[in-house]
Amino acid sequence: MSYSGSFAIAGVHEYESRWAPNKTSFQIMGECSRDALADAGLSLSDVDGLFGASMTMGAMGMVQFAEYLNIKPRYLDGTNIGGSSFVSHVAHAGAAIHAGLCDVALIVYGSTAASDAMAIGTGNSGGRDPSAAFVSPYGMTLVSSYAMVARRHMHEFGTTSAQLADIAVSTRHHASLNPHAKMRQPITREDVLESRVIADPLHLLDCCIISDGGGAIIVTSLERAKDLRQKPVAILGSGESVAHREIGRPDLMTMAAKQSGEQAFAMAGLTHSDIDLCTIYDSFTITVLLTLENLGFCKPGEGGAFVENGGIGLGGRMPVNPDGGGLSSNHSGMRGIFLVIEAVRQLRGGLGERQVEGAKIALAHGTGGYLGLMHSGATLILSSD
Repeated sequence: MSYSGSFAIAGVHEYESRWAPNKTSFQIMGECSRDALADAGLSLSDVDGLFGASMTMGAMGMVQFAEYLNIKPRYLDGTNIGGSSFVSHVAHAGAAIHAGLCDVALIVYGSTAASDAMAIGTGNSGGRDPSAAFVSPYGMTLVSSYAMVARRHMHEFGTTSAQLADIAVSTRHHASLNPHAKMRQPITREDVLESRVIADPLHLLDCCIISDGGGAIIVTSLERAKDLRQKPVAILGSGESVAHREIGRPDLMTMAAKQSGEQAFAMAGLTHSDIDLCTIYDSFTITVLLTLENLGFCKPGEGGAFVENGGIGLGGRMPVNPDGGGLSSNHSGMRGIFLVIEAVRQLRGGLGERQVEGAKIALAHGTGGYLGLMHSGATLILSSD
């Protein structure tokens, strides 16, 4: 039985600072929880479902955070599938509410990645993933796996570094309109191409920034949300999937987004032409291009033409990441929660220069892990109607 449209996001909050060396991740999560509840017009005593993940919390992380908040929820979900976790948590919360397991779900994230000088993207993961022991000792890092995918896309389809650079340029322009974005100085295609190479063919400005940050989301039934402070944003469709080595030779051009996107569109009963904007995980520029192809906004190999010359900018064929994304606004290690928060804000309206005019339906897609090796995908379709 589909629960499409029966639950909604009633409150959101994004931690505004990108540098918080005097805070712990729990403090950031606590402040975001308080402000998201206030946004919805609810109190901590209303929360009976708790969802979250982080790069540092262990298996008991959500239990420890429940103690920090001094609450005893009747439903807990600490699912960690990387950066897409929080996109999937929204769907999980809806399923739990639909099943009667909880009434008000709090989804939360906090990180001090920048303050802690985490080597995100350049550190090896062999210690956590035994199968990676065959590649990690020889230099295969997160950024190099994305670079491998980018190079393969160039080889197969003729995609250029200039086209990838245009993604960074559009995203930076959006960040210039966001007063809380970390990097607000406009850049050009030439700036991207002249920045130093991190992993060929990806340049410095093809890569996400590292920041502190956090956020919180409140999910409840649509009926309850209608009586709260903010106009509810309904979840019409959701999907989750994984992509891995397939015990053989995987197709580097196929992402988990292909499967999760098909699920979300089928549940929502919508087509791509119904979507007004996308918030897409942008760990690197290639992530955006390949995700757009796999979600079906353009055919395989056509992503370069789709994104170039402002194609994903405000006023373009499909606005992507109007907040500035992980490339320019914030990226604190796991960015999925910010994709949902920005989509909700856009659907509420009133964002000034970075508002997507007439936005009614948004798609949020998170990616977690390594493209080309192993990753997760989670897709949501949200509506303000």
